[in-house]
Amino acid sequence: MDIKDLKSLIKMVTETDITEFKLEVAGEKVCIRRGKTPEAVNYVLPQPMTPQQVMPAVQEKESVTKPAALASEKSQAITSPIVGTLYRAPAPDAPPYVEVGQIVEKGQVLCIVEAMKLMNEIEAEFRCRITKICKENAQPVEYGETLFLVEPL
Repeated sequence: MDIKDLKSLIKMVTETDITEFKLEVAGEKVCIRRGKTPEAVNYVLPQPMTPQQVMPAVQEKESVTKPAALASEKSQAITSPIVGTLYRAPAPDAPPYVEVGQIVEKGQVLCIVEAMKLMNEIEAEFRCRITKICKENAQPVEYGETLFLVEPL
């Protein structure tokens, strides 16, 4: 095959939508490709965690945020149900929802955890007294992290 034949083959391929052309004649092989060759992309999907993998991490965090010396036998932890930013008040210039020593009723708002621009009110699940506030205002919190230590009443 001479140059003239190759040029005419290239011209025919470029004038069409063909992206690859192969020709084999009398032991001669010609392969013409247009455009970029597609890259192989491998995706790894995240695997769901088993309860055995989740629980040790939550227990470690609780042991860090709930010191044994401060937690009495009657104290219970109120933990964050989501990952986000904790806000102790409804607005920057407003007083906090709760303070140490305050008695709160079931359903009373304790704080807000903002996650992806959504404000999630964290409410008391039972009547209790706040014994310790474990997180400061505008501090990031993780799932299962202790926000308050309370004494059920």
